[in-house]
Amino acid sequence: MSDAADTSRKTVKTYVPAYQKEEWQSHADDLDMSQSEFVRTMVQAGRAGFESGREEPTSPDPDPGGNGLETRVLKLLQNDTYDWDELLEAVSDDIESRLDDALEELQARNEIRYSGRHGGYTTVGDNDGD
Repeated sequence: MSDAADTSRKTVKTYVPAYQKEEWQSHADDLDMSQSEFVRTMVQAGRAGFESGREEPTSPDPDPGGNGLETRVLKLLQNDTYDWDELLEAVSDDIESRLDDALEELQARNEIRYSGRHGGYTTVGDNDGD
């Protein structure tokens, strides 16, 4: 992100099942956050594991919601010294293992499948007639 990045706020709209919205609101309340702040923080946290090599946007709040990357880095560095690769590994929470678990769960629920014919994972029902 460049130094001249546009920091104005824009609306993002999404639709989720009612039970999920209620769960998110409850979790946001537990963290003393607005629902918007909660969703924004969770999206950014989720993106962090998928954007290696990209610069993380600076956060106006160094610890939004109480579990920010800045806080994790500071805690790690309080008691030890890490090189870049060690620090990256320490904060990435083993993304490969998490992805493997997610793929297994989605396959168990029959929402996705691996298709050798199509060269990768696909949602169930996609490309079945090909």
